[in-house]
Amino acid sequence: MRRISESTISRLSLYYRTLETLQRENVTTISSGELARSNKFTPAQVRKDLSFFGSFGTRGLGYPVSELKDKIASILGLCKTWNVALVGVGNVGSALVSYKEFQRQGFIIKKIFDNDLRKIGKNHKGILVSDVKNLNMELKENKIEMVIIAVPSSEAQKVVDEVVGAGVRTILNFATTNLKVPENVVLRSVNMAMELEHLSYALANQKR
Repeated sequence: MRRISESTISRLSLYYRTLETLQRENVTTISSGELARSNKFTPAQVRKDLSFFGSFGTRGLGYPVSELKDKIASILGLCKTWNVALVGVGNVGSALVSYKEFQRQGFIIKKIFDNDLRKIGKNHKGILVSDVKNLNMELKENKIEMVIIAVPSSEAQKVVDEVVGAGVRTILNFATTNLKVPENVVLRSVNMAMELEHLSYALANQKR
């Protein structure tokens, strides 16, 4: 299969959310131009992104909203459920456990881990907190497919190594550090401080 760029996948996620909204509003058809304007892209970009995965819609008539949403959901792997584990039950980790959108999209948090003895063995929002010392074993036993890491930067690489050693190949990282993973592991990092820096840059340059 052709390698699809990360930017294309990101745009597909945006198209999917736009189509979800349109479906709730009972909109039945949308053109590439309308889909492009909703996401601040060009119609040519929308058509190119979709063309990687086949033929969609009818020339002159546009795309059926429900059908295109379902096809993009299939492309993004949203037509099944995924077993997810969370490592780190601090402020960020706790908020992620509470985020209901994960489950709605098929990402089911099955296990959560921490090294705090005050939390281990306790029920946290319906999920038992396990000792991170058992991370490798429990990831395998529970057939975890994705891991979210929300631990201090100093601990992140050690946790990642354990996760990779357990055979997990997809990781979402919230630690503010650069992590090393093998080529066959997909690592996505979310750095909220960097996102705020982008906003502060925009504000600073607006005033100049």
